[in-house]
Order: sequence, then structure tokens, then C-alpha cells
Amino acid sequence: MKSRSESLIRLKKFQVDEKRRQVAQIEMMIADFQRMAAELDQQIEIEQQKTGISDVLHFAYSTFAKAAIQRRDNLLASAAGMRDQLESAQDALAEAVEDLKKVELLDQREHGREVAADAKTEQSEYDEIGRLRHMRS
Repeated sequence: MKSRSESLIRLKKFQVDEKRRQVAQIEMMIADFQRMAAELDQQIEIEQQKTGISDVLHFAYSTFAKAAIQRRDNLLASAAGMRDQLESAQDALAEAVEDLKKVELLDQREHGREVAADAKTEQSEYDEIGRLRHMRS
């Protein structure tokens, strides 16, 4: 019985660790997307300063800047989509942690029952020894 509960606890801990890794990975991806978008913003700014044209609708606006704006917007949209995934992953992590706590609590209760039963048996043995000693006296 003990090995079964230990196995279940190990499984739940593994699941919690896996959910934590997923959350961390999504957070890193969001940070990377935001960093790359910021770098593109800088490149767009530099290109606009170099050409002297900052109006995107101007006929001579830089095609490089237009492409960078599109890439930046795509990255920001991807980051927004990843935030939804992050929220779901955080919810899954919270649920996995709750499951782990429940299993650990049940294991503690079972262990407490075993200790109480052992103590009761031990006390019965001592009572019997005391009774036999009293009968001899």
C-alpha cells in the first residue's frame, strides 16, 4: 500500500514539474517575441530616420520598414496568443498542484492511522504485560 501511494505522489510531482516547465517555456517565448518586436521597432525607427519618411502611406516609404512593421505586428499577435496559452498552462499547473496536495494529505492521513494503530497495539501489549505482572504479585 505504501509503495502505491509513493508511486502516486511521484507521478503527481512529475506532473507538477512538467506543468511548471510548460509555463516557463511559454513565458520565455512571450519574452522572446516582445524582445524581437522591440528590436524591430528600433530598426523601423532607424530606417525612418535614414529615409526621412515616417508616413507609412507615403508612396516612397521604405519597403524594409513596411516589412519590419508587418513582422513586428505578427510577433506581437503571436505574443498575445501565447498569453492565452500561458493562462491555460497556469491553470493546469494550479490544478496539478492541488492534486498533488490532495494525494500528499491522504498519504499523511493514512500514515497517521497506521501510527495510531501501531500505538494502540503497543499499548495493548503493555497493558497485557502489566495485567500479567499484577496477577503474579
